[in-house]
Amino acid sequence: MVKETTGNLNHSSLPDRYELREKVIDAIANTMDLYGVNHTFGRLYGIMYFEDRPMTLEEMKNSMNMSKSNMSYAVRSLTESQMIYKLEEKKDRQDQYLAETDFYRTFQNFFGSKLQREVDVMLEGIRAVIPDLSAIILSEHTSPEDRNEALRDLHKLQHAEQYYIWLQGFVDQLQEGSFYPSSAQE
Repeated sequence: MVKETTGNLNHSSLPDRYELREKVIDAIANTMDLYGVNHTFGRLYGIMYFEDRPMTLEEMKNSMNMSKSNMSYAVRSLTESQMIYKLEEKKDRQDQYLAETDFYRTFQNFFGSKLQREVDVMLEGIRAVIPDLSAIILSEHTSPEDRNEALRDLHKLQHAEQYYIWLQGFVDQLQEGSFYPSSAQE
């Protein structure tokens, strides 16, 4: 609670803004860790989120006390996830990076790309196997027991294929921004 004395704020009772930021940065890092993103990378994103300016690898390295190779790996990972962007303009001949601060867009980019990868890998795998399973089922050389097992596998894969077709529709809607409040899409 902020106390006032004769119209002036008592600054000693105010929380430190940097401590408050640090709490949110820790929350961001912990949340990203839940989704398989390295905790340290999450901290870097949190720091960049509050910077409101482009940062060079050297500035990031200094703010995180990380080695240059680890910092490069973190930046590459966050760039691939579209959580940070490499800018065209350089600063003192160094690349600059800026954090995506719109959480709707971050969600869209991060989960959209992860889910799209899952859909692509699984549909490719399922669709590669279905013709061979069908051939086993239709072959006169297949024993009744093997045919029944192949039929069970085929039904499971057809069900899985339907799920991934549905998931592709979900990913398409996610990429279009269909799930966000209208103000977030502007």
